[in-house]
Amino acid sequence: QVQLVESGGGSVQSGGSLRLSCALSGYTGRRICMGWFRQVTGKEREGVAVIDNRGTTNYADSVKGRFTISQDNAKKTVYLQMNRLKPEDTAMYYCAATLRYDVYLGVPNRGDFDYWGQGTQVTVSS
Repeated sequence: QVQLVESGGGSVQSGGSLRLSCALSGYTGRRICMGWFRQVTGKEREGVAVIDNRGTTNYADSVKGRFTISQDNAKKTVYLQMNRLKPEDTAMYYCAATLRYDVYLGVPNRGDFDYWGQGTQVTVSS
């Protein structure tokens, strides 16, 4: 059973940085793509970043140049480094995984991901 546990959220002032972590357990296969999503209460959950089996990454336009997704295969952990944070980045951030693809093109789509973490809150004050 795939399990994802996020950590690293918190409160920061505009322009600051945070690093989110997502620890994967319960899966030893090679086919997996990992993504980060975020959701504000009352709005749709939106894809932020994704990294596939090749290590190829894709980002939402709103975070390009500020956020970086990376993975440590030995630790089975995916990270989201968030720099130059803005108040509009405030949201609950979710880690997600899909076992359907080796390659993932484009911004992550919620419907493509089957496994989700519990979420971690990020709050950016102006």
